Amino acid sequence: MRYIYMAAALLAFSCNQVREQTDTTNYQVIGEKCYVLRQHPLQDSAVSIAKDSIVQYLDGQGFTAKFIEKDSLMFQRANGQQVAIILPTAQNAWESNAIIVFDPQKNPLFVNLHKGTAQVRQYAGQ
Repeated sequence: MRYIYMAAALLAFSCNQVREQTDTTNYQVIGEKCYVLRQHPLQDSAVSIAKDSIVQYLDGQGFTAKFIEKDSLMFQRANGQQVAIILPTAQNAWESNAIIVFDPQKNPLFVNLHKGTAQVRQYAGQ
């Protein structure tokens, strides 16, 4: 009988623990429905055309724009999970214009500018 009480107490303790949160001091924290743009000086007209069409679609779907201020991002999902992302230094115009789409109900989507808006439509649920 004593073991049953101990097991019940242990189960109650494990279910009520508070999830540890990562120190976000060095991260740009993002918790709202948005898309994050990485804009560096490397430019290319093909990249701009691809990026602009995706940005226009996202704006129409209610996503707001944010610009990357730090190369360390922390996406905070609605269920309390955190997704930390550290972006490497951009090597070309495609990487310099990266877009990450985030909905707090989902994991972040790294947009492949070569694929167009189809991947973003799927992520947005349409």
